[in-house]
Amino acid sequence: MKFRSDPARIRGSIAPLITPFADDGALDTTSLRGLVRWQIESGSHGLSIGGSTGEPGAQTVAERIEAMRVVAEEAADAVPFVPGTGSAKLDETLELTAAARDAGADAALVITPYYARPTQEALHRWYSTIAQEFPDLPIVIYNVPSRTAVDIAPETVARLFREHDNLVGIKETTKDFEHFSRVLALCGPELVVWSGIELLGLPLLALGGAGAVSAVANIAPRAVARLHDAWEAGDLQTARELHFGLHPLVDLLFVETNPAPAKWVLRQWGRLASDHVRPPLLPLSEEGVPRVARLLAEGAAHADGPAVFGAST
Repeated sequence: MKFRSDPARIRGSIAPLITPFADDGALDTTSLRGLVRWQIESGSHGLSIGGSTGEPGAQTVAERIEAMRVVAEEAADAVPFVPGTGSAKLDETLELTAAARDAGADAALVITPYYARPTQEALHRWYSTIAQEFPDLPIVIYNVPSRTAVDIAPETVARLFREHDNLVGIKETTKDFEHFSRVLALCGPELVVWSGIELLGLPLLALGGAGAVSAVANIAPRAVARLHDAWEAGDLQTARELHFGLHPLVDLLFVETNPAPAKWVLRQWGRLASDHVRPPLLPLSEEGVPRVARLLAEGAAHADGPAVFGAST
C-alpha cells in the first residue's frame, strides 16, 4: 500500500484483470497469480480486479475477497493496486472495501449501485457513507451507466470531491466524452480521472486525465502501457500509432460479451487453464472464434507484431 498516501501517483495503464475460473467454475488462483506477474513484467502501471471485466456479479463476497488478497500478495507493492469493491448492497460494499483496505490496496474502486437507479442525492449519500467509513483509504468512483442504469452527474462528483479529502478520483466508463470534460472542469486537475472506455484513453490524457483502466490490457498489456509512456514522453506520434493499432483488439474484446473473448485468447496462449465464464455469460461461441482469431492477427500486424501483447507471449 505504498501508493495509498499519494493517489496522484496511480497513473497510466491500470490493468483490470479478468478473474480466472477452472473448468468446474472454481476460482483459479494459480492462473491469477500468473496473470499478475505477466502484467507487471509487461509494464502495466497498476492492477485492478473486481470491475466489470472480472465478473464480480457472478461471485460471492468471499470469492471476491480471496481474489483481491491473491492479487495484492502477488503484486507485493510493485505497482499500485486498485480493486473494485462495489456492490448493489451497501453492507457488501463496506465489507469488500474493508477487505481491500486490510489487504493493502492503494485505493478502492467503487461502482455506482446498480439496478436501483438512485437519485443524485442518493448517490451523494452512498459515496459519503463509504468515504466517511474509510477516511484513510482513497476512494475512486466507478461510473459505468451502460451496466448500472445510473449516471453520476459531474456536479455530484464535484460535490463529493469538495467534501471528502479521500474521494480522490473517478473511472469514467461512458462514451459521453463531454462528461469527462465537465468533471475535470468542475474538479480541476487534482481529481484523478481514468478512462474505462478503451478508445477514449488517449483523448482523456489531452484533457489532463491520469490514464486508463482498459480491458484490452488483458491481452495487450505492453502496448497499452507503451501508449501512456509515449504520451508522458511527449511522443504523440507513437501514442497515436498505438492508439489506432489497438482498434482491432478493442473490437475483439466485444465480439461477444466481455470477458469471454479475452479469456479464449488467454487460454490459447496458455495463460489460463480454462476459458470458463460463469452464468449468465457463455464461453466464446464457435461462430465467434474465427472473428476473434482474425482480429487478433490484425491487431498484431497493426501494433508492432507479437511484441504488442506483452512479455514472453
